[in-house]
Amino acid sequence: MPVHDFITILGPTASGKTPFAATLAYELNTEIISADSRQIYRGMDLGTGKDIADYTVNGVQIPYHLIDIADPGYKYNVFEFQRDFLKAYEEIKQKGKLPVLCGGTGLYLEAVLKGYKLIPVPENPELRDRLSAKSLEELTEILKKYKTLHNSTDVDTAKRAIRAIEIEEYYATNTFEKREFPSLNSLIIGIDIDRELRREKITKRLSQRLEEGMVDEIKTLLAKGISADDLIYYGLEYKYLTLYVTGKLSYNEMFTQLEIAIHQFAKRQMTWFRGMERRGFSIHWIKASLPMEEKIKEVRRLME
Repeated sequence: MPVHDFITILGPTASGKTPFAATLAYELNTEIISADSRQIYRGMDLGTGKDIADYTVNGVQIPYHLIDIADPGYKYNVFEFQRDFLKAYEEIKQKGKLPVLCGGTGLYLEAVLKGYKLIPVPENPELRDRLSAKSLEELTEILKKYKTLHNSTDVDTAKRAIRAIEIEEYYATNTFEKREFPSLNSLIIGIDIDRELRREKITKRLSQRLEEGMVDEIKTLLAKGISADDLIYYGLEYKYLTLYVTGKLSYNEMFTQLEIAIHQFAKRQMTWFRGMERRGFSIHWIKASLPMEEKIKEVRRLME
């Protein structure tokens, strides 16, 4: 019988992974660790799709970790995620429970599943100052000199591109001891949602969140002193809604461009997960359309 240190639930946005993970945690009497790079921020709720209500199953609040742990504007990174994951993981294991890791941020998932040995990279003010006047296209070309760009995430905005160059420059010019990370064995479950159904759910969810006050959420964050540039840094909803609120886009332009960007993001997530399989990860895919009881039954079968 295979021994698993934890269970991982992954899938693209709008695949239904959170309600599934919460139901599984309820069935196993355990707790969830979030692997979402934006849900860690307090006050960034509708735009990140926290859906906290999903963590209540049959009237029971499922304990969750790594949600609402940082202030907006802070640049949380994968090194910190590894550290915070281990802390939450050990807390849950000490209770004699099997942790459930759930999320769609491929780099965060892979960093703990593979045990990347990472180091924290400090800011380089001199380098940032030197790059500040360059265009996104120029920054992209500079970054290409350091590494092959497999996707556009690092160069979504000038700020992201500068941070990526800062990290690569640090790696290239410093010698260091990488932090050790324990070797952990996880049962990995992927939620496989039909592409057309995913597109339909993304569009419906975007409209719903706008109706629930996503524009007001952006206005509140700006009113609290979070800069427009910092919100744009977080991409997707925060990028396009900030551009709308600051008058750079009309409402229709914002909706159309954001909808396209979310569809592209979901496609990139699936590309990452398929890449994980090529890199040796065994992902057991379960159809999103299956009834919840069937999904739970399949996980129990895999656990045995």
